[in-house]
Amino acid sequence: MRFDLPEDRRLVFEMIIPIRWGDMDAYGHVNNAVYFRYLETVRVEWLRSLTLMPEPGSQGQGPVIVNAFCSFHRQLAHPGDVLARQYVGQVGRSSVQTYTTLSRHDAPDEVCASGGAKVVWVDLREQVSRPLPESLRQAIGA
Repeated sequence: MRFDLPEDRRLVFEMIIPIRWGDMDAYGHVNNAVYFRYLETVRVEWLRSLTLMPEPGSQGQGPVIVNAFCSFHRQLAHPGDVLARQYVGQVGRSSVQTYTTLSRHDAPDEVCASGGAKVVWVDLREQVSRPLPESLRQAIGA
């Protein structure tokens, strides 16, 4: 099953991720599990750029992923760099749907993989959802 990204998503962040030799599998292309690492990397760096990532071991509030998906369109292989583009979609009281496209930096219009994750803002100590921070709402135009 292939998941298509919604047309009404908004670009909020992009970054370059180097493809490491160790990212490849026995078939000579990036292993499927590594694509999820790329998706996580851009999502974390986006939130970090907004100063919204809690410190490890924090008991405050922060983002938790409640689901994630990835559709593979073309193979990625070493050497090269990935252009990761982070988008947001639907925004709720305590959640935001995020989407990402992964392309080769030297072919930015050819999407190699697309994915997404629902991010829920939680109280890390009490393990309950909390409203999205106002700074995040402002950053995504919600």
